Amino acid sequence: MKVAGRLVRFSAALLAAAGFTPARATAASCEDLAALALPATTITRAQSVAAGEFSLPGTGPTPGAAQAAFQDLAAFCRVAATLKPSADSDIKIEVWMPASGWNGKFQAVGNGGWAGTISYAAMSRALRRGYATASTDTGHTGDGGSFALGHPEKLIDFGHRAVHETTVQAKAIITAFYGSGPRLSYWNGCSTGGRQALMEAQRFPRDYDGIIAGAPANFRTHLVMAALWVAQATLREPASYIPPSKYPLIHQAVLEACDALDGVKDGVLEDPTRCRFDPKMLQCKGSDAPTCLTAPQVEAARKIYAPVTNPRTGKEIFPGMAPGSELGWAGMAAGPEPRAVATDHFKYVVFQDPKWNWRKFNFDSDVALTDRLDNGAINATDPNLERFFGHGGKLLMYHGWSDQLIAPRNSINYYQSVVRAMGGASKVQDSIRLFMAPGMGHCGGGEGPNTLDAVSALEQWIEKGKAPDQILASHSTGGKADRTRPLCPHPQVARWKGSGSTDDAVNFVCAPGGER
Repeated sequence: MKVAGRLVRFSAALLAAAGFTPARATAASCEDLAALALPATTITRAQSVAAGEFSLPGTGPTPGAAQAAFQDLAAFCRVAATLKPSADSDIKIEVWMPASGWNGKFQAVGNGGWAGTISYAAMSRALRRGYATASTDTGHTGDGGSFALGHPEKLIDFGHRAVHETTVQAKAIITAFYGSGPRLSYWNGCSTGGRQALMEAQRFPRDYDGIIAGAPANFRTHLVMAALWVAQATLREPASYIPPSKYPLIHQAVLEACDALDGVKDGVLEDPTRCRFDPKMLQCKGSDAPTCLTAPQVEAARKIYAPVTNPRTGKEIFPGMAPGSELGWAGMAAGPEPRAVATDHFKYVVFQDPKWNWRKFNFDSDVALTDRLDNGAINATDPNLERFFGHGGKLLMYHGWSDQLIAPRNSINYYQSVVRAMGGASKVQDSIRLFMAPGMGHCGGGEGPNTLDAVSALEQWIEKGKAPDQILASHSTGGKADRTRPLCPHPQVARWKGSGSTDDAVNFVCAPGGER
């Protein structure tokens, strides 16, 4: 009878993976899942993990700071698997399922950079909220692009296939474990995870009911060009290099010029698009000094703010960094080389030459070549979300205005493209919303309110029908919140009511952006 029961359970899971939903299957034990048969999938671990007993891979038996972050996890079933949807695929995934108190929902989590690892920290956050959760390394190990050289199938896995396959098999595993599949499925990712989010909405619109896309690296081929643009402006010639010690100088000058434009002088630009700062005001009157910029440094700073453009046609390739981002410029401009996440794309994907020299990149001909080679494999820029919106899918986007790695206007550009493609803001406001976070860096951090609960906002939107008219964000120092501010759906911005503390969100209201 035990063997027969297993066959019933596993057959039900196979049906779920194929898109069929059985009325009710019998739940399996965690260890039983080791024998689960799924298409192109090998289960490599099915282990019950007692409360507080999860060991982060690679930490060893001695708990450290990284390991300590997982000590509060409740008991769960941990399943690891390898997926091989192509002959050259080697996609590792993990699925975690609460041993008790499952909320009946699934939340998959995204990656950063070139991925190459399971996102254990993000999985733990989902598990704490009662979700069954999953993550993938997208088919390779290590945060670099060398895996793509001579392996086009692995690049497809990274681009879009691994996340979709993880989603399908994770739902089948959840169904086998609990006896029924998740009633709702959510995606939560930032940066590369934000690109994965938009790719899911565009290519696989039925995978998720709700999607969170933070600071999406969705126009990846042009994003990596932006990194070369900054590198050529600041690193190619020694005279153009801006030492990080001068970043606070530029940042303070920006604040002095633009901080008060939003009606509140608080060290944060609510809407940096209104700031008309020219770094020439800091140009040295004489020789170089810590308190000024040389003429080549002024031009370098101007190029960081300026959009990446084709030198022949003047066409914009990617937006420039926003005023207010200066304290984070080291991520792109400190050198001595450009960010490897960018140069790897050209070394291993475009030119297929590990010795390729970034100084030779041509912002005309090489742009066209890069886009032609991608052909939608990695870029997630399709604005037609009709199929995702059509089944009630909700897309919540957010981006920090002080993002030092992905220009924040990229998210605005994509949002606006969706609005245009789908018939106007009134047609899509119940399906997509974008929240810009003043003073927030890449996926968090920064001088402004930089911590937000996008998951709760998405839950309320989908499960209660309450669209997010604002999201509360907070800034903390020493673990204590010292400022809160509402994040408003673009193009609205937070306006101070004129009385009360400017560090308290209750004294702000969401209002139309632009000049008052």
